[in-house]
Amino acid sequence: MIKRERQTAQWLIAAYQDLNDHFGNLHWWPGDSPLEIIVGAILTQNTVWKNVEKAIANLKAARLLSTEALLAMPESDLAELIRPSGYYNVKARRLKSFFTFLQDCFHGNLDVMLEEETRALREKLLQVRGIGEETADSMLLYAGGKPVFVVDAYTRRILMRHGVIREELAYGEIQRLFMEHLPHDAPLFNQYHALLVNTGKNYCSKKKPRCQACPLNHLDELQVSVFSRQ
Repeated sequence: MIKRERQTAQWLIAAYQDLNDHFGNLHWWPGDSPLEIIVGAILTQNTVWKNVEKAIANLKAARLLSTEALLAMPESDLAELIRPSGYYNVKARRLKSFFTFLQDCFHGNLDVMLEEETRALREKLLQVRGIGEETADSMLLYAGGKPVFVVDAYTRRILMRHGVIREELAYGEIQRLFMEHLPHDAPLFNQYHALLVNTGKNYCSKKKPRCQACPLNHLDELQVSVFSRQ
């Protein structure tokens, strides 16, 4: 077990170094404020980022990207503004649920919310309708600057294809690999997640992966695996 843990750390560090050399600093997550980042984290569920950008641009153009405006806005009006993000009625409800939670628990003060202890805040966020682990962790890391690693579909796919994890591994177990084998550093987690997202988009696609061109391709030569391929 100790050997496997060491192999995991070796692979994760080598992967980060290679991807960082390849892509450089990605300055992710785009957003002018913690509020915008949180809105984006909810809107990006089940859609691509360019659609989120259109929805956020609509809110900005209408001068409605504020806690007060989002609380006061009728849900139907909000849904129309965020229509480009897809599933707009569902996402409007989720936005309203989050900002109601913010008002009820933190008097609408986002700074106060983000100052709360990480684990306690994460548990509270997960109680909000429509906020799952990936969304909550995106809020904590990118809006709050808290050292929490975000796991997404790209992360899971890349680790599976390199034999680092089994398919059935839960979100928290994948997150633990990064949290236990890397320094607890928010900028590091920020950049690493962004690197994996870009690798997934550019090389490790679901249907037609470009394995030979991928900057992680040579890591298979290390024969490092936490779990045997099944």
